[in-house]
Amino acid sequence: MRKLLVDLSPLRESPAYRRLWIGMALSAIGAPLTLVAMSLQVYALTQSTFAVGMIGVFSLIPLVAAGLYGGSIVDAHDRRKIAILASIVLWAVTLGVAFQAWLNLEQVWLLYLFAAIQSAAMGINQAARSAIIPRLVRPELLPASNALSMIVFGAGMSVGPLLAGFLVATVGYGWTYSIDALTFTAVLWAVFRLPPVPPEGEVHKAGLRSVLEGLRFVAVRPNIRMTFLVDLCAMVFAMPRALFPAIGAVWLGGGEATSGLLLAAIAIGSLLAALFSGPLGKVRRQGLAVGVCITLWGGSIAGVGMALLAAGKHDGAGVSAWLAVVFALLVLSGIADSISGVFRSTILQSATPDHLRGRLQGIFIVVVAGGPRLGDLFAGSAGQLLGEAMAAVAGGLLCIGALWVLLKMQPKFLRYDARIPEP
Repeated sequence: MRKLLVDLSPLRESPAYRRLWIGMALSAIGAPLTLVAMSLQVYALTQSTFAVGMIGVFSLIPLVAAGLYGGSIVDAHDRRKIAILASIVLWAVTLGVAFQAWLNLEQVWLLYLFAAIQSAAMGINQAARSAIIPRLVRPELLPASNALSMIVFGAGMSVGPLLAGFLVATVGYGWTYSIDALTFTAVLWAVFRLPPVPPEGEVHKAGLRSVLEGLRFVAVRPNIRMTFLVDLCAMVFAMPRALFPAIGAVWLGGGEATSGLLLAAIAIGSLLAALFSGPLGKVRRQGLAVGVCITLWGGSIAGVGMALLAAGKHDGAGVSAWLAVVFALLVLSGIADSISGVFRSTILQSATPDHLRGRLQGIFIVVVAGGPRLGDLFAGSAGQLLGEAMAAVAGGLLCIGALWVLLKMQPKFLRYDARIPEP
């Protein structure tokens, strides 16, 4: 059992990493409250899955700009200072979202604006924190540190959506957003306690030339490039998040509470995978593992759509018995996504020189956070045209098809060996 459980060595060996991990853990529950509550609030104001998906559109452009340019800033300055500044902006945005709810402004455009600013700050903040971690732990402990990060994500996204649905239904949006603002102070504490982390090696001035250097590195490094492309297959075509409000309201019953439960199911799967991630450190064929996991993700999402078709639209009291089947499939998808994320992060961190890590992490954040936002738009549009069930089926199958076309074009990724971290 000890060999199956997550490796805690990064927490034992590195006090700085331990403080950062604790700060992220304390704030992990609050962050999903805002994510879920914003989707529920937009749906409540518009009754449209397309409008929910548009949150992704308004978030995407700032995220791309901030992730790319922010990565060059991270590589040119002390990464601790950049993380502090970005965290302060994120905290201020959360306060703004809370105030609009308390004032009952009920303006969808204002929620879109806050989502855009939040995405820009998140792109810079995540690039800085991700570039810091390889400086805090030994290289051989990177899979374990990424698994520990997945525990934080999984725990937060398991409890957060459930709590968000409950809080929105009972105490309203104002209190829901305010709790996030309160818990985010843990992140501020964590980054303030970090030691200085200046970039190593050749340092270039932040700017367009620096951004282009990072993009050129990705263009000629096929294994690193594939970590981005395969994740886009999963997140753009098979991210069902924008469908959950309608699934809860129309297909399975239960409204906001069911929507929160469905989003929590993916995170519960991520948490389970991270808790029992001990054997992952021994996996050498990490590219192959990523391909298998994303195939399972797409198949699980397609299965969710098939289960909804079998259940039919809900027209009675309570919730449909098919909720258990959908929940189980989403847990499986979360397990697959978590393991894929651990290996994709490890490949990127191991195969990238330190002086490029900020820019590469910026690109990684654009893909990891921007992909689901494009996925929100895809799922919301497909749900409007095909219905939510068929949108899930089509998205899952498209994900698998696109993935294996890429792997056929770049078979070297399937042979990637962690003992020889070739970019």
